[in-house]
This record gives sequence, C-alpha cells and structure tokens, in this order.
Amino acid sequence: MAYIQLNQCGVTFDPATHTYLLGDKELSGITGVLDRQLFPGEFDNIPEAVLLKAAEYGTKVHESIELFDAQWKNDNTPEVADYISLCRENDLTHEASEYLITDGEKYASMIDKVYRRDTDTFDLADIKTYGTMTPEKLEKARWQLSVYAYLFESQNPKAKVDRILVIHIRHKTDDCISKLIPVKRIPSEICKELLSADLEGRQFVNPYAIPDDIREKEVRIRTLMKMKEDAERELGIIKSGILSEMEAQDVRTWTTDTMRITRKLPASRSSFSLNDFKAANPDIDLSPYMRTSQVAGSITISV
Repeated sequence: MAYIQLNQCGVTFDPATHTYLLGDKELSGITGVLDRQLFPGEFDNIPEAVLLKAAEYGTKVHESIELFDAQWKNDNTPEVADYISLCRENDLTHEASEYLITDGEKYASMIDKVYRRDTDTFDLADIKTYGTMTPEKLEKARWQLSVYAYLFESQNPKAKVDRILVIHIRHKTDDCISKLIPVKRIPSEICKELLSADLEGRQFVNPYAIPDDIREKEVRIRTLMKMKEDAERELGIIKSGILSEMEAQDVRTWTTDTMRITRKLPASRSSFSLNDFKAANPDIDLSPYMRTSQVAGSITISV
C-alpha cells in the first residue's frame, strides 16, 4: 500500500483569541462541544488564578515538546526527557503536531500529536499536565480523542486510527508524573451524533451515562459507605482494647453465651514470591505448575 500523506484542511488557528477560521468563517472547537454537552461546569469551583497558572504551565510543556518534535531541539526540561522516554518505550514515531482537523462546516480542533504506525495507520495523542488524572478528566480526554479520531479519518479517508492515547506529563517539586494512558475509542457513529446534537441545539443523550435508577441510589450508597467506615473504625478501637486486656492477663479465650473471642499469638509467616522466582530462573517453564481460576466480576465505588 502507498505511503499516504495527511491532508491539510485549510483551517487556521489564532492562538491569541483561541479561534479557528475557515476562510472568514469561525468554527467551534471540540472542547467547547464537550463542555456544553457532557462536562458542564467542570471548572466552576476553581479560582481563576489557579486555572491561569495551570494553563501557563501546560502551554510551556506543550511548547517544549513541540520544539523537540519539530526541530529536534531539546531544552533539557524534565518534561521533554520524560516525553522522549515515553516515545522510545512505546514505539511512537512522530508524524505531526498541532494537526488541524475539521468537518468543513462547523467544527475544528488541533490534535496535539499524530504518530505513524505504518503506511496508512496512525496513533493520536493528547498531552495533559494535570496534577491528578481523575476518572472524570480521563473520560473527557476519551471523548475528545474519539471525536478527533472520527474527524481525522473523515479528513483522511485512506487513513486509519489505531490507538488513542493520553500522554500525562508533569514535573513539580512534589508531583512527578510520566505516563502513557491508552483509552478505549468511542465509535464514530456516537461521535457524529454528539456533533449533530450540538449543531442542532439539542441535548446529546450520552449512552455511557449512569442510569437514573442507579444515580438515585447515590445518597444511600454514600450513607452506607460512611456507616461502614465508622463501624469499622469503632470496631478496630474495641478490638485493640480487647487484645491489650487479654495480653495483660495472658488469656487466650473469652466466651459469653453468644460470643467467643480468641487471641492469636504473634507469629512469623513465610510466603513464596513467584515473580522473584521467575526473575531468578528465567529458563524454567512454570506453566505445568500454574493453576487458573475464575474470579467473579466486581465494582469499586469511590465517593
């Protein structure tokens, strides 16, 4: 297959006003769509000074990495060092930075990084400099990159997107992060419906949103988790006191009509480290000794 070149869409970006122009027509950015349709009020409770400082840092990191990719100039910042390592470790071959995409009518945006996989296949990545990559931020990045992938393939009909990636880089005094996070792509049909809903001025129905009947249980879930936390803390205090009393009296067992308390004596315990054994004996085939068991699915709730 021929080595395809990426198409240029004719959109220009004005960084001073953060606007996209197609000729004389101003287009809407994808971030604005996500803010209107899926993530309203994301920054409502964050002071403007904090947002400004975060934006300045993010811009600086983007510019340093862009300088390296575009001109092979390393400004020796730790962020660029981490970026180089991530590219090397994950076989990322730079193809384009700040690549402009559009639907040609209403929307446009810039993809931070495009990496070539082969003659017609690419990875798309967005650089994030957050202090904490919360599930909500990661989900927004997933939507952002999925829409990018949809527009990228529309603009380049012969191209295919393989992976969509979040490059999470941050270097502060007490906060050093360097991660490549693959995210699962949202189907193009859903991304297309998101843009159609926004264009028509109607609310997009998110197929991944939590169902109303589960959302209504949130207060009860919070209450039960708090009760469990309080009960476990109180029980721990009581058990610690009982252990101290039994040790002081050198008692092994206490019983009532409905309860039995047994004190376990201090002891040492040995365990086998499979990973250490594998590292020390790489030539030994352990598969005949391995046993596979099914683990039931479960959920984790964070409040």
